[in-house]
Amino acid sequence: MRIERFYTKAGLSPYSSLAFKSATSEIRNPDGSIVFRLENIEVPEQFSQVAADVLAQKYFRKAGVPARLKKVEENDVPSFLWRSVPDEAALAALPEKERYGSEMSAKQVFDRLAGCWTYWGWKGGYFKSEEDAQAFFDEQRYMLARQMVAPNSPQWFNTGLHWAYGIDGPSQGHHYVDFKTGKLTKSKSSYEHPQPHACFIQGVADDLVNEGGIMDLWVREARLFKYGSGTGSNFSMLRGEGEKLAGGGRSSGLMSFLKIGDRAAGAIKSGGTTRRAAKMVVVDVDHPDIEAYIDWKVKEEQKVAALVTGSKIVSKHLKAVMKACVNCDGPAESCFDPEKNPALKREIKFARRAQVPDNYIKRIIQFAKQGYKDIDFPVYDTDWDSEAYLTVAGQNSNNSVSLKDGFLRAVEEDKDWDLIRRTDGKVHKTLKARDLWEQIGFAAWASADPGLHFNTTMNDWHTCPASGPIRASNPCSEYMFLDDTACNLASLNLLQFRESDGSINIAAYEHAVRLWTIVLEISVLMAQFPSKEIAELSYRYRTLGLGYANIGGLLMTMGLPYDSKEGRAICGALTAIMTGVSYATSAEMAAILGAFPGYKKNREAMLRVMRNHQRAAHGLVELGTVEDGAFNERVLQAGEVAAMA
Repeated sequence: MRIERFYTKAGLSPYSSLAFKSATSEIRNPDGSIVFRLENIEVPEQFSQVAADVLAQKYFRKAGVPARLKKVEENDVPSFLWRSVPDEAALAALPEKERYGSEMSAKQVFDRLAGCWTYWGWKGGYFKSEEDAQAFFDEQRYMLARQMVAPNSPQWFNTGLHWAYGIDGPSQGHHYVDFKTGKLTKSKSSYEHPQPHACFIQGVADDLVNEGGIMDLWVREARLFKYGSGTGSNFSMLRGEGEKLAGGGRSSGLMSFLKIGDRAAGAIKSGGTTRRAAKMVVVDVDHPDIEAYIDWKVKEEQKVAALVTGSKIVSKHLKAVMKACVNCDGPAESCFDPEKNPALKREIKFARRAQVPDNYIKRIIQFAKQGYKDIDFPVYDTDWDSEAYLTVAGQNSNNSVSLKDGFLRAVEEDKDWDLIRRTDGKVHKTLKARDLWEQIGFAAWASADPGLHFNTTMNDWHTCPASGPIRASNPCSEYMFLDDTACNLASLNLLQFRESDGSINIAAYEHAVRLWTIVLEISVLMAQFPSKEIAELSYRYRTLGLGYANIGGLLMTMGLPYDSKEGRAICGALTAIMTGVSYATSAEMAAILGAFPGYKKNREAMLRVMRNHQRAAHGLVELGTVEDGAFNERVLQAGEVAAMA
């Protein structure tokens, strides 16, 4: 592919026109103690303190970066793309503490990201010439430094560590498909093939310990969380509570396993940073345990309220009991006898009235007898990261209910709704659809969960239905596709494409869309995945996710209300341009490298979705179906080119 330069010039550093500054990043506890501090880091001058903090605290590699490097020659790779490894001889000459350390400059991060993409892009045959590869490398570094675009977090965490620094480690159970042979391959290292994908959908079978089953899912999730990614699964195949087991006995049900997965996720810091793992749980609305699932977080929120309120009440009364014992003027023994100490008798009565357990009251009196003057009873609060929330379940996932149109029609018409057993397909329970809908609404009001997945609509716009239905999404629900697939994301910062006169630089926008569609495609080629199934299907379908950020900021700077006709028109136009350029770039890559393997059997469905896009753009209500052959020639031709990619 030919890569045009828009921001940079051949022979000049992409940073030559940009100013950089020195900054300090730190995290402090409420008491002022320092958790993290990194001084004299180098960031672009336009970076805010928040941007500098995010880069330094989350995305800088904190350990293992060699102070001295050397290049590894590869005959089939241009010299500027040769990867680097530690220069052991040069390192030996340095004091031991100075040999390895942290990234200290934003340039290091931009270089390793763009360098790794360009390296793998060259190996995969994406560039027509060395000059095109160099232009791609320079343009990407410039756009990253200008905050014009950003990839998803796992790219920042993982991409380029092996290419830039020779950082590696033992395999973590990942797989990839060798792009040269098309063969599934088990990874031999941690970082040679990075994990750049943020969004995963993983299937889970109604099986306890085998591959693809419940306990195996926790292991696969852990691989994702370790490298900063998020995952979603539809758990509706799991049998409900009380359903028969093959070996006799009854199942403990869906909820018991969801609680295990929730606790496992809560123990892992995503990408090794402060944020907990990101996870989506989806359950079909006809599952036998759907009522318990809907109420899950409502009850856990009630537990938090009870813990917080109860801890305050108990602490208050126990301290009062202790005070009554300590501030007593009578004989020593009488101070601890409520019959002889009126103040103590009164506080015991108040404590019992507040439902403080007797054993706690008696224990405090015993402590007072032993000479203690005060007690330290823990008082909880409602902070999301507090001990109270860490104590209860369900805090480490977004939960959604998957709805098909049949259920929504049953709600409209006030009909009955059947919950179906998973083992034999028989009716477990019948209830009113409106009652279940009301339960969903109340739970969402009380705890912000569950969300809704409109499954029929999702599958109406499914580009690959011949390969299976859409059943789940990633944690944020912007990625909806087949089970055991993954998507890597990037976002264009719209404010950086706004000119001083208020207009949007469409040429720059289209240039960025094209280059970042290529980045995402290369990221599929170079990536490793947490399971064999995801590796195979990601290679087969090559799903990419390109979007934009700051649409609200852009509209505000234009003086336009967010919910206005003008705002919606600009949003629609920018979306249409991004979609069209991405399709065109995808077709351009497909013309050189071939269509993705899953294209052929899904061709008609992909064209149907293209027709639906056209109809929606023109405000038509009726959407096309696979059987609908009445579409115009121009749309067919455009869709054919786009779908091939």
